Parts: sequence; C-alpha cells; structure tokens
Amino acid sequence: MLFFCTLAKVLYLIQDMNLLLRILLTAGLVLIISNFLPGVHVDNYSTSIIVAIVLGLLNIFIKPILVFFTLPVTILSLGLFLLVINAIIILLCDNLVQGFDINNFFTAFIFSILMSISQSVLSRLLQIK
Repeated sequence: MLFFCTLAKVLYLIQDMNLLLRILLTAGLVLIISNFLPGVHVDNYSTSIIVAIVLGLLNIFIKPILVFFTLPVTILSLGLFLLVINAIIILLCDNLVQGFDINNFFTAFIFSILMSISQSVLSRLLQIK
C-alpha cells in the first residue's frame, strides 16, 4: 500500500513538473517570437512568464465559452474559425498583461499560429504531455 501512495505522489510531482515545463516553454516561445515578429513587444522574461500563465488561464476559462458561442461559424468554416478565437485570446491577454503589446488583430493572428506550431513541435520533441 505504501508503494502505491509513493507512486501516486511521484506521478503527481511529474504532472506538476510538466505544467512548469509547459509554462516555461510557452514563456520562452513568447519571448522568441516577439523578437522576430514585428508588432509584438514583450518587456522582459518575467513578463513572458506572466503572459504564459495568463494565456493558459484564458485557454482554460474563456476559450471554451467562445468556442461554444461560435460553434456554427466554426463548423461552417471547417474549424478554421478557431484560429480567429486564438487571436482573440491573444488580444485579451494583451489587454490584461502590462508589458505585452500587440499592434493589431492580424499580428495577433500570425502570433497565435506561430505559437501553436512551435508549441506542438517543441512539445513533441521534448516529449511533454
């Protein structure tokens, strides 16, 4: 019985570590993409960590509501409207976090596409779930 309790604690710590790695990975990507994409400005690395946390919270709480209310449009566009929702989430994060600025919707759209692709590739390479 003690073995299973210890195993459960280890698995819980691994899940926490994966969450921490994902936040740090997202923060690093925000900083890197902001250096290459004109129209995106991040003050420093601590701001990018805050952006990563806020993006995660917005994706957990706000994105499902937006997806639900725009479901007919999403179905008609064969899912491509989800890219627009991602850009809206990025713009909401821009409004919430001081030191993170995005100039316009098109820049947020490109930023969200680059973030999605780079997060997928790096998560796959680093085997982060």
